[in-house]
Amino acid sequence: QSTWGELVGKMIHFALLISRQGKVRLTKWYSTYDTKDKGKIVREVSNVVLSRPQKLCNFLEWRDKKVIYKRYASLYFVICVDSTDNELLALEVIHHFVEVLDRYFGNVCELDLIFNFHKAYFILDELIISGELQETSKKVVLRVTANQDAMMEDKQAKERETN
Repeated sequence: QSTWGELVGKMIHFALLISRQGKVRLTKWYSTYDTKDKGKIVREVSNVVLSRPQKLCNFLEWRDKKVIYKRYASLYFVICVDSTDNELLALEVIHHFVEVLDRYFGNVCELDLIFNFHKAYFILDELIISGELQETSKKVVLRVTANQDAMMEDKQAKERETN
């Protein structure tokens, strides 16, 4: 019997958060691409995802991979996986990330991600490492994030005391 993490395996090449207007709010690369290719990939994937009618499937073949996306409010959450990977598991990874963001921010919105982008990256890094899903428990990710917040508050309080 396989666990969810084993089923997902090494699959994610990159993750993008894109606004409806085409502004990139988050990029995370799990495969190696040079800077020029990254920009080209972001433009290409953004154009394809944003131009698709809402009623179409959220999976599309792109190059030799698959792009899976889901729109939540004004943001598109996009991940790219191997062509042999399970699209539904990839969609579940996106949903898992969104649920954690929702619990952390209390109904996450685009402005939360703009002004607290470092928190979004931290949460994503707690969930996915090297393109593999590492933590399936929302409670664990939220506890680690809360601990980090507490450490930062302590550090800032100590800095204020010394000034």
